[in-house]
Amino acid sequence: MAEPSKTTTKRKAAPQALSPEKAETLRQLRANVGQLSTSTMRQLEKSLPWYGRLSSDERSALGLVAQNGIAAFVTWYERPSSPSWILTDVFGNAPTELTRSISLQKALQLIRIVVEVVEDQVPVIAPESDQPSLREAVLRYSREVAFAAADVYARAAESRGSWDTRLEALIVDAILRGENTDALRSRIAALGWKAQERFTVMVGNSPSEPSASYVSELRRTAGRFAEDALVGIQGDRLILILGGVQDRDTAYVKLSELFAPGAVVYGPEAGSLLEASSSAQAAFAGLTAARAWPSAPRPVAADDLLPERVVSGDDAARRSLIKNIYRPLLAASNGLVETLGTYLELGHSLEATARELFVHANTVRYRLKRVCDVTGWDPLLPREAFVLQTALVVGRLSAQPKAAPERHASRSQN
Repeated sequence: MAEPSKTTTKRKAAPQALSPEKAETLRQLRANVGQLSTSTMRQLEKSLPWYGRLSSDERSALGLVAQNGIAAFVTWYERPSSPSWILTDVFGNAPTELTRSISLQKALQLIRIVVEVVEDQVPVIAPESDQPSLREAVLRYSREVAFAAADVYARAAESRGSWDTRLEALIVDAILRGENTDALRSRIAALGWKAQERFTVMVGNSPSEPSASYVSELRRTAGRFAEDALVGIQGDRLILILGGVQDRDTAYVKLSELFAPGAVVYGPEAGSLLEASSSAQAAFAGLTAARAWPSAPRPVAADDLLPERVVSGDDAARRSLIKNIYRPLLAASNGLVETLGTYLELGHSLEATARELFVHANTVRYRLKRVCDVTGWDPLLPREAFVLQTALVVGRLSAQPKAAPERHASRSQN
């Protein structure tokens, strides 16, 4: 029969016997686990002010971690070469609850209290000859637990980051679709959204192959100008939903620099995040129509693209021109619509308009200034005159034609 190999013999060798001093220390540790746990809980309440402000469930979870840590130390002290206890015996099922209850800094404070309690009991537990060895073991143990805690928090942060990314994508998609449900409100709250006003949506092209840090950089930049930001990438489109923007002009210009080449359009401000769908729809409609205005600024407001949006079939732009330009001009009377229409038809000539209307040129100037006051668009500027002319066209087309009078007279009868 072949003799077992040295490797097999080494693997099946019995564990090395403990010295009498270490065996006595181990026995004392096992006998004092309960006392050490009690002392640790008292010290937590005494030394950590934030511990007393936690809920009963949170204190219970943290207390269980501390007790598991002390019990696991006994096992580790007997077999220090087996580190599997770190994540299982100490934290068990607590990592999720732990990371929600306290920060990593507070978790390390908790570990320090546990170590201090055990160190204080070293003279009582261990024989004098074994006390240096026990203190060294406590220090090594605390280092391993600290690294394990950092690993727990890192894994929890990674998992939470992945979940937040998926949740963010769901929220962006729901806003674009105009969803307004309790589920959306719950998701927004879960994401920690804080902004309460000044919501807008920016859209443009996304990089063909965005780097791993691209979205993070975009969020950091958005954080300098807005209270909150949501980022969504759908195919070749990049969507940025902003809340609580302070300096809009600077914010939009700086953020547009992170979009891929091409038009960048931002929608009008919305009153709430749930109402941002209208801003998104206007921004996407503007992005579609932007190529009809090659010299458009970057970024450009969706409302500055109203004529192009009307031509591309955007009914919301048509309604906006009627509501915000055509009807106010009609309501202002004083010949504003007639003066504006004549001025635009005659090549933007004040003198020709004055002759056509049999008024003085200063009267034309006054009326055009009134047009600017009423609508916010200046007919003396070519681009804004184009917007006003489009508003007149869609406004006239929207007017209901008068019904032709019915003819009651019958044909003459022979």
